[in-house]
Amino acid sequence: MKVGALSIEPVYDGYGREPGREVLTRPGEADAWACHEHLLDDRGDLDLTLGGFLLRTGDRVVLIDAGVGTIDNDKYHGGRFLESLREHGVAPEDVTDVVFTHLHFDHVGWATKKGQVVFPNATYRVHAADWAHFVDSPDAEAGAVRKLSPLADRLQPFTEDTTLAPGLDTRHVPGHTPGSTIFIVSSEGERALLLGDVAHSTVELTDPTWEAVFDVDRTAARHVRARLIGELTDSPDAVAAAHFPGLRFGRVVTVAGERRFEFI
Repeated sequence: MKVGALSIEPVYDGYGREPGREVLTRPGEADAWACHEHLLDDRGDLDLTLGGFLLRTGDRVVLIDAGVGTIDNDKYHGGRFLESLREHGVAPEDVTDVVFTHLHFDHVGWATKKGQVVFPNATYRVHAADWAHFVDSPDAEAGAVRKLSPLADRLQPFTEDTTLAPGLDTRHVPGHTPGSTIFIVSSEGERALLLGDVAHSTVELTDPTWEAVFDVDRTAARHVRARLIGELTDSPDAVAAAHFPGLRFGRVVTVAGERRFEFI
């Protein structure tokens, strides 16, 4: 995706599947997917692309999210992230910054491997609220602590919306997780928004009443989506979520009075 003088490149890691009718619902509606069957596969699953995004800006080589790692089970199949990164001409030691939209396992998979930091020269950035929730909390999951603790001495958490690199800004949008963050890439008057898991399917960007079982605070997450839909509808801003098909970008548009998401 070209954004002014900058390019955002997809870094593929693999794919996942979740039962659509179980993970995304609309409260009070028996079958919210009835009009959206084309977005599910033949088994009724929601296909999820896994990976992250690469942004080169100035002298910085930035990864936004780090895939699912080497997990390979009945739902999630990773393993291609470093290969995909090399296809873009980037080796692990070239990465200067790794920034996380949030700290769920399918976004931090290649941050470390068997306790070793994968990108040895990178500074790691995430909202402090997510680090507190996933790593420092008394209720933190042991798997998250094992995966993320090796980053502690190279971590630079942020608490306020800030500029992380030229053309890369943060927006705190708590709901999916306490520290969920949208990253805004801007250049020459153009913008693109990387949503993380603010949305898992395009339906969530056309109707804010959808709820995801993965959201820590479903009410806050709905409010975030509603504000975002209002901002994006018929805007020139391009947008991509972390699991959209092929990590593709699109726009929210109005067609014949109906809000739609159209891939670019």
